[in-house]
Amino acid sequence: MQEQRPTVIGLPRAAGFALVATAISVVIGVRLGGQTGVGQPSPLAETVFKDLQVLRGIPVDEFMDTMGMFSAATGLNCTHCHASDNSTTWDSYALDTPLKQKARQMVRMVNTLNKDSFRGVRAVTCYTCHRGDQRPRVVPSLAVQYSPPAEDPNEIEAFPARGMPPADKIFDKYLDASGGAPRVGALSTVVAKGTYTGFDTEHAQVPVELFAKAPAQRTVIVRAPFGSSTRTFDGERGWIASADRPLLLMPLTGSNVTGARIDAQLMFPAALKQAFRQWRVGVTSIEDRDVQVLQGINPGQPPLNLYFDDESGLLVRAVRFTDTIVGRLPTQIDLADYRDTAGVKIPFRWTTTWTNGQSTMALTEVRTNVPIDAARFNQPAPAAPFK
Repeated sequence: MQEQRPTVIGLPRAAGFALVATAISVVIGVRLGGQTGVGQPSPLAETVFKDLQVLRGIPVDEFMDTMGMFSAATGLNCTHCHASDNSTTWDSYALDTPLKQKARQMVRMVNTLNKDSFRGVRAVTCYTCHRGDQRPRVVPSLAVQYSPPAEDPNEIEAFPARGMPPADKIFDKYLDASGGAPRVGALSTVVAKGTYTGFDTEHAQVPVELFAKAPAQRTVIVRAPFGSSTRTFDGERGWIASADRPLLLMPLTGSNVTGARIDAQLMFPAALKQAFRQWRVGVTSIEDRDVQVLQGINPGQPPLNLYFDDESGLLVRAVRFTDTIVGRLPTQIDLADYRDTAGVKIPFRWTTTWTNGQSTMALTEVRTNVPIDAARFNQPAPAAPFK
């Protein structure tokens, strides 16, 4: 990971989007609580945030992902654009600033470039030129030119890889390593407790509870300092109920729903193979360990990359993607500390990294195939607002 520089309010550059969005929505007085019910569409960003000029017509969750693209591309924190006077008061986040004005110009420029030069395909994004810097470099770097290339295992381009076993063989090895196909196939529920750390808890360790039911239902409850933060996927729909979000109950839309489904399916190895119509095979390395890569492809949705340790056969990483109005963003989930639980190996450590933060869930108690109240996967109640 790149070094995270502190800001005036102590947030790393890749964190704090939720708090900023919450602040802006509080300032303009449109925090929505229980107004988004079952079957209702997610509110559009312009109904929640003030003075949106170019990022209009998109749901609130996609708007937040878009902020993540800006930070990843420029290496800046939200406070750089939303609080140019270095103020830590919430009012400062709603003010217009030179950087916000420049961002609007850049979005218009990129949209025009893609429309005129790439037939509307989003071939160019903020990251294309900025590459983590506030200002794109115009002079070639000899140090970069004559240095070994920095390899990112998440950038898999060599599909299919020659000499690799077919996808079925890699999945079979994974199921065998996880406890065998019969036991893994019989895994119906997972209930767990543990600890959670992340930017949203200011890196403090807090309790977490997890409930999952095959093939694709999952609820995670983080007992954060500001109150409970709940993520739920009921098999078809997903929500985040948390006081640090722009909505006290934020529905998930688009590829965020697909991502929530994948997160749930990762709990049940037997469900992964059927999740995508086509699997391509590749190879790379993670921290000098060889891994076999399966890339799942479904029509009309982003791909999924699964990384299996070449020696053990266990799944060590999953990378899924979210489409936004300004480009595609990765979410990386690293799985470690596998332990035998009633004959099935389950990862007790889950580290999730995305463009606006990183969190680690370390499980301490796991039970499998136990009853779970169906209400655990219902739409959660809106979170209690900040006091």
